Amino acid sequence: MGLSADMPRSGDPSLLPAGVKDMPGMPAVIDQVALARLYGEPLFAMPHDLYIPPDALKVFLEAFEGPLDLLLYLIRKQNFNILDIPMAAVTRQYLAYVDEIRSTNLELAAEYLLMAAMLIEIKSRMLLPPKKTAEGQEAEDPRAELVRRLLEYEQIKLAAHQLNSIPQFGRDFLRAQVFVEQALQPRFPDVSVVDLQDAWRDIVKRARLVQHHVITREALSVREHMSIVLRKLQNNRFVEFEELFDTTRGMPVLVVTFIAMLELCKEGLVDVTQAEAFAPIYVRLAYTQT
Repeated sequence: MGLSADMPRSGDPSLLPAGVKDMPGMPAVIDQVALARLYGEPLFAMPHDLYIPPDALKVFLEAFEGPLDLLLYLIRKQNFNILDIPMAAVTRQYLAYVDEIRSTNLELAAEYLLMAAMLIEIKSRMLLPPKKTAEGQEAEDPRAELVRRLLEYEQIKLAAHQLNSIPQFGRDFLRAQVFVEQALQPRFPDVSVVDLQDAWRDIVKRARLVQHHVITREALSVREHMSIVLRKLQNNRFVEFEELFDTTRGMPVLVVTFIAMLELCKEGLVDVTQAEAFAPIYVRLAYTQT
């Protein structure tokens, strides 16, 4: 569909022809470039009540980490000899930069004012005739302390740049990690000390119910009970923890049997396993094929 040459080229929708004005999707303004789109609708003029904060857009051409960094930048940029600094030119450029940042950030400018005062003092001292010391030697150059600080700062900055260029873990590379699941043999959960203590308390409590008040002296051998425990496990794949203890022989035998079982675990002859948390505890020979 073509438009006639007599169509108004104005932004007023009332001046559009009736056929074009009523078409769905037809923009209200003809032959004008939209400045932006707001919620999908073209925006042909800036709103009158639009507020733009003064700090909404900033362009930083050079970023300095402090007064020494700025001073070193001014010297190196113009190829000045750092051992013979032209204080007038450097101080003028430094103060111009301080005046620039004072208009935007007064707190940041405060960090540079002390160095500005030092530059002005050095410049003033250089205008005065040099004073001789008591030994007849000439006084130290007023720029000597500033030169020393600049050289030290430049060395530290160069070292920091070299350290930053070294590849760092987490920034430039990551450690390769590969997880290989090996499920060739079943891995039983480790028996916690608390579960072993609870099982031992149950055995002691049960032994006290059938204990006799007969005082006898019996020589008990830990090695002998280690052999007894091994014989009980010899032909069994798994033996429940409680079945290894003879509760009818009294507390001394139970203690010796428990010590014997711990010695076997320490020597790696038996394993104490548990199918899952809070499940019964089982004992088996360590060298038995599962």
